[in-house]
Amino acid sequence: MGIKQVTAVAIVAGAGGAVVSAPFVLGAIDFTSAGVAAGSYAAGMMSSAAIANGGGVAAGSLVAVLQSAGMAGLSGTATAAVASAGGTVGFLATLI
Repeated sequence: MGIKQVTAVAIVAGAGGAVVSAPFVLGAIDFTSAGVAAGSYAAGMMSSAAIANGGGVAAGSLVAVLQSAGMAGLSGTATAAVASAGGTVGFLATLI
């Protein structure tokens, strides 16, 4: 297999792996369909975001996006962004 084929496989594997693992990662840090668990990493993020914003979590913030993805799954745009990031990591892995 040539360099171009190895690079293509790494990009596809990175993109696919990121999309498949995203729900598991969100669940592992407690952004779930049931909400945020008290005392969890997600709760700490939410608390920090609320304090920084005067008592509420700003719409469109990282915490709001992660909670939305945890509750309803990834949107098409979020899936594309995660796949793009994973593909980039796969490509970069071929450079080392």
